[in-house]
Order: sequence, then C-alpha cells, then structure tokens
Amino acid sequence: MNLIGKRRIWYGISLLMIVPGLISLAIFGLKLGIDFNSGQLSVVRGNVATSNVQEAAKGLGFQDIKVVVSGSDQTQIRFRDPAPQNLHEVNHQKFKTALVAKGITELSFDSVGPTVSSTIATNAVVSLILVSLAIVFYVAFAFRNAPPPVSPWSFGIMAIVALLHDALFVLGVFSLLGHFFGVEIDALFVTAILTVIGFSVHDTIVVFDRIRENLRREKGSFETIVNDSILETIARSVNTSMTVLLTLLALFLFGGQSIRMFVLALLIGVASGTYSSIFNASPLLVTLHNYRLKRMAKAKLNPNKA
Repeated sequence: MNLIGKRRIWYGISLLMIVPGLISLAIFGLKLGIDFNSGQLSVVRGNVATSNVQEAAKGLGFQDIKVVVSGSDQTQIRFRDPAPQNLHEVNHQKFKTALVAKGITELSFDSVGPTVSSTIATNAVVSLILVSLAIVFYVAFAFRNAPPPVSPWSFGIMAIVALLHDALFVLGVFSLLGHFFGVEIDALFVTAILTVIGFSVHDTIVVFDRIRENLRREKGSFETIVNDSILETIARSVNTSMTVLLTLLALFLFGGQSIRMFVLALLIGVASGTYSSIFNASPLLVTLHNYRLKRMAKAKLNPNKA
C-alpha cells in the first residue's frame, strides 16, 4: 500500500477538514463563555426549571441566561449582569432570594469580571505558544541522532504542523457550533486543546521513531522507508486511538452536561490527531525532503544563481 504516493490526496482531505472552520473563525470567531467574556455562574439544587429561573431573574436585566444540568442533583445557571460592578452583588442577592421562593437552593456562586476574563484569555494564548515552541525543541533534541537525510529540526517542525492541523480543526468546528448552535467555549476548552496537542505529538512521535529506526537498518529511497514505517505503525496508532475514542464516547453520551463540550473537543481532536500523525506529519517529511533535493539540483545546474 503506497500511502506516501497518495500524499496529495491526504493533504486535500486535510484542507477540506480545516478550511471551512478557518473561514468560520475569520468571519464569526468563537462564542466565548463567561470565563473569557465575563459573567456569573450559580450552582443550584432543587426545582430548577428554565421557566422558574426566568421568573426569578425578571426585572434584574440579566442577559444570556442558560440553565445546564451538571449532575444528578445540581444545575448550573449562567448569565451576564450588564449592571455596574457595584450592583452585581445586590442583584445576586435579589436573584438568590427569588430562587429560594421557587424552591431552589444556591450551592455556590462565581462572578468573573472583564479583567479576570482578559487575563484568562491572554494566559490561554501564551500557553499554546509556549507549548508549541517547547515541543519543537524537545522533538528536535529527541531526534538529534537521526540519520540523514532528515534533520532533527524537520521532525520538530512537521510535528508542529500536524498539531496545528488538529488544533485548528477543533477550533474551526467549535466556531461553527458556536455560530449555528450557540455552543460557548470556557477554560476547559483550553485544557482540551492542550490535551489534543499532547496526544497528537505522542501519536506522531511513534511514527517518527519507526522512521528513524528504519533509516538506520534499511536501504532504499527515503519515500519507501517512510511509507514502510507508516504501514508498520498504523495498526498500533489506530488501535490506541480507538480505545481512547470509545472511552470519550462513553463520557460524551453518559457523562454530565457540564463536561460534554469538553469531551466533544477531545473526541474531535483525538480523531483528527490520529489522521494527521499518519497522513500528514510523515508525508510532509517526504515533501520537504523532495523540495530540498530539487533545490540542490537547481543549485548544481545554476551555480551562479545559487
């Protein structure tokens, strides 16, 4: 099976996966939850019907009220209070009293202000950048003794390309979900993206390590060695990913509502990571190698231009 020979097909599939999401990100962006956009979160217990919550909040000016079941006996009420900061606690107490009158008991209450939400957003972006840089240097260091024709930095850069593919795919899907279905992202979403990045790199390194081993003991073209390495590891990659996906699917179907979007992000990211580690990262090594060979050949033919 010549997977490498069909690499343009795999690249095309990857573009079909991420381009719609990138367009959605550019036009609509992500629908931010209270962790990034400020707001209030009340965890309650009792007769928490949406109609009761709406009646309790009547006259307080709350916006974007959402009632989400978070456990067998707990419910989250998310909302934004557009009133000045000094009135938030006053409105909270009025809301709490109105909830008690409806037979609803508040267990906890959190309020995220604009400054805190801005800090969380900044830290999320910084974390993703630092993790990506650390992975490049780590992979390059781990493959520093890889035999030619591939440099250690090539392994690191292709690992980053693969994980960016997975991260962008998840971001794009959630941008579409946010625009068409009102799905919001919170701090758990950042955790999901970082987890997806870690899984993507882990799966990619398994294939890269086999390529390094085969470069030391096999003879033949680089393209053939990479193709053989993928075929030798594809069963392991798919089987490992399937066990993770089945576990995540069970969590998505039977877990609490509060973690459902977190689990969905992991489901999408792990599936994408399995694809990218097999059909993107290693084929890209071949594409980069062939590009360098062409440049070297042109340089020999035209030494003055080189």
